[in-house]
Amino acid sequence: MSTGDAGRRIVVVGASLAGVRTAEELRHQGFEGTITLVGDEIREPYDRPPLSKQVLAGAWPAERTALTVMHPDGLAGLDLDWRLGVRANHLDLTSRRVLLAGGGDVPFDGLVVATGAAPRELPGTETLAGVHTLRTLDDSLAIRAALDGGVRRVVVVGAGFIGAEVAATCRTAGCDVTILEALPVPLGRALGDEMGAVMGELHRDHGVDLRLAVGVAGFEGGDRVTHVRLADDSLVDADLVVVGIGVTPNTGWLEGSGLALDDGLVCDATTRAAPGVVAAGDVARWPSHRFGELMRVEHWDNAIAMGEHAARRLLADLAGDPADDPASTAPYDPVPWFWSDQYDRKIQLAGRSAGADEVRIVDGSIDERRFVALYRRGDRLVGVLAMNRPRLLVTYRGLVERGAAWDEALAQAAPA
Repeated sequence: MSTGDAGRRIVVVGASLAGVRTAEELRHQGFEGTITLVGDEIREPYDRPPLSKQVLAGAWPAERTALTVMHPDGLAGLDLDWRLGVRANHLDLTSRRVLLAGGGDVPFDGLVVATGAAPRELPGTETLAGVHTLRTLDDSLAIRAALDGGVRRVVVVGAGFIGAEVAATCRTAGCDVTILEALPVPLGRALGDEMGAVMGELHRDHGVDLRLAVGVAGFEGGDRVTHVRLADDSLVDADLVVVGIGVTPNTGWLEGSGLALDDGLVCDATTRAAPGVVAAGDVARWPSHRFGELMRVEHWDNAIAMGEHAARRLLADLAGDPADDPASTAPYDPVPWFWSDQYDRKIQLAGRSAGADEVRIVDGSIDERRFVALYRRGDRLVGVLAMNRPRLLVTYRGLVERGAAWDEALAQAAPA
């Protein structure tokens, strides 16, 4: 259908998954105006999940990560005004313009903020070869080249999901791998302490030297890293270091714009940050009635779903009469879901683990590294973690989506 706004322009800042999916949905909904896609990377959009797994392992060429869309002519069929290799520098809401680094600006009627997040770095690593973060395709290819060049001793700083996947990939490739984690439990923030400890044991099962509650004080080496120095002044041998200590939402360009910034761009429950401005993906923070918290989700599935929702919300805003399409202004309140492949295990989490009052194994066993764990908050099921149990994950995710009571979830697990 046509939205009748051929003379309008929507600017999407961020040319990764959330931005592309938003642009695709805008076209799908019939928007005929100009869509300008601004992205700071020269490369055309690509998928990030394979970067710490298949690309890093050398199993996929770089081209295989290219994003695909439903249009039969691919990205070209979306008729986008591409501005790749260009960074947004400032937002002027009064004049409704995105100012670009290096000069120039792009006017807009509607704006989508999908600038994602950037990896945190450790000080003193800027000019030291052999120390990497992993966020972009070029990052992955650089680490892959080092592994192909004969690197044997890999140190991963940070035991979050990126760090854990890098460690698993490098260990599978035959490297000696050490993980250094400042917290007493790996992945505790994502999975809770009990299940995080299980993930730690998975890595130890495969010969990873996992060191917890340790601080990194610095790095040793001339032009290239040779050791990681810990807070107690001990040294860990390293030919290659990958730093995975979390990310920071890319909101610097929005400072002074008048938009609410707090660990991301704060939106209302419909993804709207201001009149004619929506957000999607890693950069967006919004209130979830389902889980009773402000959420910012850094996962692939959320980038797609939120991008599509944000597109519909923006079009309703531009139409000026959202009552004509109440679905477009409905709250965005999904059950977050993500997966991680480590060694021969597929780990999937649906819902939320934070603030859980109880975690219970309802299928399989931790010892077998094949199980389903449920998370309870109050009298409700709020999350499910599955290791090599994908079908059951789908079942319990459905219960989380409809707000099932804890007793109902346990009854589902009980033998017939």
